[in-house]
Amino acid sequence: MTFRSYMDQALDQARAAADRGEVPVGAVIVDPTGQVIAADGNRTRELNDPSAHAEMLVIRQACAALGVDRLVGYDLYVTLEPCAMCAAVIANARIARLYYGAADAKSGGVAQGACVFSHPQTHHKPEIYDMINATQAQALLQAFFAKKRG
Repeated sequence: MTFRSYMDQALDQARAAADRGEVPVGAVIVDPTGQVIAADGNRTRELNDPSAHAEMLVIRQACAALGVDRLVGYDLYVTLEPCAMCAAVIANARIARLYYGAADAKSGGVAQGACVFSHPQTHHKPEIYDMINATQAQALLQAFFAKKRG
């Protein structure tokens, strides 16, 4: 079986989030056959919801579409290292594989900071693949924040 990345679609969602004035983070959930089940970007400002991170939105959408509370065997692509909140939900959703782009030294919860998946209280740890299209993801974030400051 050949690996196919869906990070370009997550990056498209991040760009759309930036166009809406949201921090440019995008995410995609892919089923075991390679079909995209959900795709979205951050919507915290739009929805007035601090939990409306891209990862949270696509996990909610996929679970609702499938009528399940766990996404066993599903893959999550996200442009930025998930925060601790999102990492906990990824574990609870039983995501099989997490692919992420840019590292997040300030708020990351996977390889930085809380390192949620390394805690003994975490019941599930996905396979983790980092730095996928990291340069593009980081460039989107840097351009977004430079524009906000400038």
